[in-house]
Amino acid sequence: MGSVIVLPFPPAKLSGHNTGHWGGKSGDIAALRLVAKRKTREAAPEIPEKGDINIHFRFVPPNRRGDRVNFPNRIKPLIDGIADGLDVNDARFLPSYEFAEPAKPGWVEVTL
Repeated sequence: MGSVIVLPFPPAKLSGHNTGHWGGKSGDIAALRLVAKRKTREAAPEIPEKGDINIHFRFVPPNRRGDRVNFPNRIKPLIDGIADGLDVNDARFLPSYEFAEPAKPGWVEVTL
């Protein structure tokens, strides 16, 4: 098993169907990207020098109100932060997804 990084569950306003002004999301996006970068560097996962990087996301939502189809849309800032922490282009990521039962406060487990 690879390194597991636990990150905050992204807010609903980052869903793909949210058409609000980008300025209302920019603070959340920047904060999530930064925490993902920091936690990735702390975990120091081993990744291949070239080729695909397998990355698995396990969503543990805070409640049942969310739409699982939109959860992957919400994590783009986390993906960007992980890529920043690894110093790689996120185009190398080969993602897979898992959806768990809700639990407070909600989180995303990332396995590299």
